[in-house]
Amino acid sequence: MIYLVRHGQTEFNRERRIQGHVDSPLTELGVRQAKAVARLLADLIRDSEGWRIVSSPLGRARSTAEIVAGKLGGLPVELDARLQEMSWGSFDGRLRAEMEAEHPDTFGRTGWAFDAPTDGETYEDVTARVGDWLASLPPEPDRKIIAVAHGISGRVLRGLYANLPRDEAGQQDVPQDAVFLLQHGGVGRIDCEPLA
Repeated sequence: MIYLVRHGQTEFNRERRIQGHVDSPLTELGVRQAKAVARLLADLIRDSEGWRIVSSPLGRARSTAEIVAGKLGGLPVELDARLQEMSWGSFDGRLRAEMEAEHPDTFGRTGWAFDAPTDGETYEDVTARVGDWLASLPPEPDRKIIAVAHGISGRVLRGLYANLPRDEAGQQDVPQDAVFLLQHGGVGRIDCEPLA
């Protein structure tokens, strides 16, 4: 099984900036979200023996993974670049509203059409690296992984795992206060307790 987590809210999320491979720190809310996810995972797993935490190397995911690891008895955090967010190239770090005004066709009808400039990644690029990571894991039922990723890379991972069409994969929800369980070819969502 895989428990998939998206990093907590960041400064760029709050500002509605495209992050891609550019990083920004977790906000106070983001830290609280990461702690809520950590508590939920501790309740779900109970015994962390044999579990691995694999995170995107980008700071926002790594910070979230470290919070989770601390709650699970200090499991080591493995970093894997195949889980990192899609790069929007020269759009990375820009305000989404600016990009929508300057390039109205970029985001498409789903809001994430993978039409980044030529210096960014394509859907196929992200699918190839995330798919390679998924294929590298031990088979079920020996798979005991907590993956900490991002909005788009998490959508792609869930889409690949559940064999969803591209449009359906791109329209999946990307909460920062929930965990997705990937098991037996299906994907289930488990929400955290509401934050006060």
